[in-house]
Amino acid sequence: MARFGKAESLFQQAEQERSNKLLQECIQAYNEVAELPTCPPALKKKALLTKAERQTFLGHLRAALLTKTQLAREFPNDGKVLNQLGVAYLMIGQNDKAKQVFEKVLDIHPGDGFARVHLGFIIKIKGDWLKSIEYLLPGVTSLEEGTQEGKFYFHLGDALYRTNRTKEADEIYKLGAERGLFRSKFQRSLYNVERLQSRPFWTPQQAKVVDYVKKLEKNWKVIRDEALKMMDVKKGLFVNEDENLRNTGEWRQFTLYQRGKKDGACSRVPKTCSILEQMPNAIGCTRGQVKYSIMMPGTHIWPHTGPTNCRLRMHLGLVIPTTGDGVRLRCADDIRTWEEGKVLIFDDSFEHEVWQQADTFRLILIVDVWHPDITEREKKTLSPI
Repeated sequence: MARFGKAESLFQQAEQERSNKLLQECIQAYNEVAELPTCPPALKKKALLTKAERQTFLGHLRAALLTKTQLAREFPNDGKVLNQLGVAYLMIGQNDKAKQVFEKVLDIHPGDGFARVHLGFIIKIKGDWLKSIEYLLPGVTSLEEGTQEGKFYFHLGDALYRTNRTKEADEIYKLGAERGLFRSKFQRSLYNVERLQSRPFWTPQQAKVVDYVKKLEKNWKVIRDEALKMMDVKKGLFVNEDENLRNTGEWRQFTLYQRGKKDGACSRVPKTCSILEQMPNAIGCTRGQVKYSIMMPGTHIWPHTGPTNCRLRMHLGLVIPTTGDGVRLRCADDIRTWEEGKVLIFDDSFEHEVWQQADTFRLILIVDVWHPDITEREKKTLSPI
């Protein structure tokens, strides 16, 4: 116990001094505890779990995985240990191995809520909505430690909606908001700055982008014409949307800026990118994108939310068909449409949905900008998304 106490003291000192060197010493101290021949099993488990936690904090994810693998060998039927191993695999993107671990947990402990939500999450990401509900729903309602995260309610609600259980989806979203996991049943982004004001649609004045809107609207035909030249699908420039948001139809995108960095595609639309270079809060938005978006007739985009409330999304209408039943955007409970040459601004951290029921394609330019309440310091320090 004395050695474990030393390791804990080193951790406290490392936190006070913000020292990675001391944190490394702390990790080694936990390891020494676990290697003692006389170390009781309960203390060994605690030391190795804590070691893995500190390794994860340092970003040493594969080292943490090795530690948890050792734990799983020594405690092969311990649900907590196995669950932590599953999480370690998830953190390095090895979802299939994580799936096997959580399945093993449920073989040993069928009612384990933690394993259920994580297994349901993996299955949902792979696109099996019905099966994911079988695990996510009892998992979140178990209220067990580790089950009350926004992402589980987010994916459970989405799976319910996509399987026509819309009322149940709405109830899950409401419950997530009541439990403080979402800002509201409509605003379900997970990477937020809490103090930011929010509303589904914004005016240029509210968003503090009056000059940007004027530039875009003044030059919309130039921006449109460059996009039209790039639309030959055979060139592979417009690529299919890859976030599994389409219910029906075809939706392609051509990215110019992402996470605050210019894409090489800008060389193909130099006039457009020259205009955008005059908009630092757009091209420098590390939590956003700038891209052309083309949507074909018969397309429906599932209700979904963006990842963060730190940005606002501008849509510049370039080719907006009015034939058939037209094109519509719902954000929260407000439905609007686009106009050619005009900018529409909304907060995509709110649930939004699109219908393209016209007789020809719809083309817009999407420009994300920093939320007006984000500080200059936050623009530099917020992690990219």
